Amino acid sequence: MEDLPGIVITGASGRMGQMLIKTVVESDKAKLAGAVERTGHAWIGQDVGVAMGGAPLGVTVTDKPLEAFANAQAVIDFTAPEATLEFSKLAAQARAVHVIGTTGMTDAQIKQLEPASYHAVIVRAGNMSLGVNLLTVLTQKVAAALDEDFDIEIIEAHHHHKVDAPSGTALMLGEAAAAGRGVDLADVSDRGRDGITGARKKGDIGFTAIRGGDIVGEHDVLFAAAGERITLRHVATDRAIFARGALKAALWGQDKMPGHYSMLDVLGL
Repeated sequence: MEDLPGIVITGASGRMGQMLIKTVVESDKAKLAGAVERTGHAWIGQDVGVAMGGAPLGVTVTDKPLEAFANAQAVIDFTAPEATLEFSKLAAQARAVHVIGTTGMTDAQIKQLEPASYHAVIVRAGNMSLGVNLLTVLTQKVAAALDEDFDIEIIEAHHHHKVDAPSGTALMLGEAAAAGRGVDLADVSDRGRDGITGARKKGDIGFTAIRGGDIVGEHDVLFAAAGERITLRHVATDRAIFARGALKAALWGQDKMPGHYSMLDVLGL
């Protein structure tokens, strides 16, 4: 157990944080080395297992991330953009692999990760699942094969607690479709339709976000032309798939040179 890579989970009290902790604890390839929460959170100072309503795990929840990171080989981070930027600096200081599943990051915020990637491995993805990353590759290939007579729409659905839209996965799929067509997504993205919007612009990539109930995650990439439609689809029924993918990324990054990687790198796609 001692020679297994130690993993720190940020945002430990959240639904994804708790799933990540459970995944690491149950793994025979890593050990839980730390659990981080924001200052003032009720879990600070408690054993994280007890805080989760179970048996003690021997890891105390802390609001001092650098101390936690210094004793670990990787950090898995599904929090919020501003927190992730701060964690990236601290993970780089600790030379720990930083796996980022945080969504809602702007292009400017993603660029701010660059200095940290000079010193440590960063693996960032809008979605950590194998199926979604395969869908990304397929989306790019289909977009490259079809011309602009096929309109592209990305339809995503998530639970009502999700705070960002379109989802990180939807944007990842949009980037893949744009890459397939050799265009910049920022130039062709169509996100807001309300009222008299006029006819759809040829070549645009549209986004639709659905929020409701406890939907874990559903993504459709629709290619629609006159007389025919092609739909690529991924449905997630258990967020454990994201946790397993994140752990895989943390282990993959252990022997890699500093840099900014994606799940496509991790999966060899």
